[in-house]
Amino acid sequence: MKKEFLDSSAIDFDRFVRYNKSAPRYTSYPTAVEFKPDFDYEALKAAFIRNDKRSKEKGIPLSLYVHLPFCRSACYFCGCNVIYTSREDKKERYITYLQKELAILATLMDTRREVVQLHFGGGTPTFFDASQLGRVIALVRETFPNFAHNAEVSCEIDPRHFGSEQMQVLKAGGFNRLSFGVQDFDERVQEAVHRFQSVEVVRKAVEIARESGITSINFDLIYGLPYQSVASFMHTLEKVIALNPDRLAIFNYAHVPWMKKTMRKIDATKLPTPSVKLEILKNTIDMLAQYGYAMIGMDHFAKKTDELYLAKVSRQLRRNFQGYTTRGFSQTIGIGLTSIGEGYDYYAQNYKDLTSYEKALDEGRIPIERGVLLSREDILRKDVIMELMNNLSLEFVFFEERYGISFCAYFAKELEALQEYQELGILKITDKGLYTTPTGGLLIRNIAMVFDAYLQYIPKEQRVFSKTI
Repeated sequence: MKKEFLDSSAIDFDRFVRYNKSAPRYTSYPTAVEFKPDFDYEALKAAFIRNDKRSKEKGIPLSLYVHLPFCRSACYFCGCNVIYTSREDKKERYITYLQKELAILATLMDTRREVVQLHFGGGTPTFFDASQLGRVIALVRETFPNFAHNAEVSCEIDPRHFGSEQMQVLKAGGFNRLSFGVQDFDERVQEAVHRFQSVEVVRKAVEIARESGITSINFDLIYGLPYQSVASFMHTLEKVIALNPDRLAIFNYAHVPWMKKTMRKIDATKLPTPSVKLEILKNTIDMLAQYGYAMIGMDHFAKKTDELYLAKVSRQLRRNFQGYTTRGFSQTIGIGLTSIGEGYDYYAQNYKDLTSYEKALDEGRIPIERGVLLSREDILRKDVIMELMNNLSLEFVFFEERYGISFCAYFAKELEALQEYQELGILKITDKGLYTTPTGGLLIRNIAMVFDAYLQYIPKEQRVFSKTI
């Protein structure tokens, strides 16, 4: 095992378990709990104007997120916003409304700004056929014509709905990164979560991508699903490694049936215990280290040749609603049902139901349902939390120079609260900054929570966040 890769012997799992608690994943700050309907269409129009002006001053580029929400059938573990259908006319109608949304966007903001990222998420983007995907890509590129030569252009792939024709269209559209939903190869687990796909199906999908020149492939896996054991998940991991992905996102399953109806179909008595999940995590870290995958922030692993690892080394990692990305800050424009946009000083989310989404567009409005305007205090705390989430550390001077504050004086209460973690040996506080140990890296959500000014107003029984383990 190469020493530069984290192994489980460096982590104090007893302490990790002790601090298992509900915590935000901090894909945003403030979190989505704080999004409110009073941030409306007029507020978003004003935000676009401010962010265009800031972009001209500071050269802030754009990221685009396009939500393609349809799936043929339900995967019971899924927490995404999805519409289940087998009707072609629904997909065709949706493309028509995407066109309307893009046309309105072009009247409200400078769509000639440089685009450094484009991501198709879902649902199942590849549930759209090659012709439909090609039309969506053309609409996006016609509206936002200025893509950087090294733009990261990615798409989520369901290997069960993916073929050479779709790959050709994605390649012609400039897509250079693909993320395959794998989750688990154990047949008993697949039956329990209603997601059936063989190793051979995934292998064929990967071959199609590699033959088309895709050099960055991610696999999504989930641990904590029903019937999983340490042995079964390691068996899945062996099969995954044999398929040679460049990066892996290995998520802890959050069972929230009160929020997602499909999760009610999962027998909660068959879910692995926290102790089993912990063993799975330990063994996963060790196995991936043996095969040359470095741990990147929370949940993510990458080869040293992959851009995700290189971004971590250069401190260019950024966290948003798609997870970790490889560029510095950019303004994200959310396109499509339920998608979330992010600017320097706002978040905005589109409607989650098709009727409201279509009605707004028919009336000539961006289909925003809710959002939040960030205060200067929010922006500062967002910077602090995201620096911790991205780099597992922070240096005071960066914030002192940017915001004109004494970090230790401004956050005296927070630094005092963090003394507990320093005494446990999972966080080091110096006169220069905060630095986590490997154990602290796994508890980074707990550490970031200390800087969250909103949590104190949310009763503990109403904190419906996922648990660390």
